[in-house]
Amino acid sequence: MKIYTKTGDKGLTSLIGGTRVSKASLRIDCYGTVDELNSYVGLVRDQPINAARRDLLKEIQDRLFTIGSTLAADPEKSRMKLPDLHAEDVVLLEQQMDQMNELLPELREFILPGGHQSVSFAHVARCVCRRAERLVVALADDAPVAELVPVYLNRLSDFLFVLSRLMAVELGTDEVTWKPRH
Repeated sequence: MKIYTKTGDKGLTSLIGGTRVSKASLRIDCYGTVDELNSYVGLVRDQPINAARRDLLKEIQDRLFTIGSTLAADPEKSRMKLPDLHAEDVVLLEQQMDQMNELLPELREFILPGGHQSVSFAHVARCVCRRAERLVVALADDAPVAELVPVYLNRLSDFLFVLSRLMAVELGTDEVTWKPRH
């Protein structure tokens, strides 16, 4: 099977269901950003400090692929059976955050990304997740979007923040705190 089709050479692509849309459309931006997020989560997963969390991070990547496939489908024309999110997917993130928070000092200051390259990767993933969430919310203003998609992305960005803090602790790295200039 060839990867290249040449059908997108003029700036159009097909949604699941066959509808042709501009590659600059908000829907394409949404699932492209979710794909970018998935790549960053893979980078976070591959950090040695996350060896014990590899399965969890892989599951998150699976859910992001689910979100991407949902966003890539024309809600009015697609007849393909696609996987979907479940409320338990959101609950899993919340439970994981609760467990991680038990191991963390109380948050008293704003945290700046940095301190260790692995921690910074988690912060980049968090920022891309927030961007994906904003784009999906904008898409939902004009088109049908599965209700749990923005909820999952919102919770995932929180998860990635808490994970970045835990990674810093486990790496023995001080968190970089914001010291406002007055």
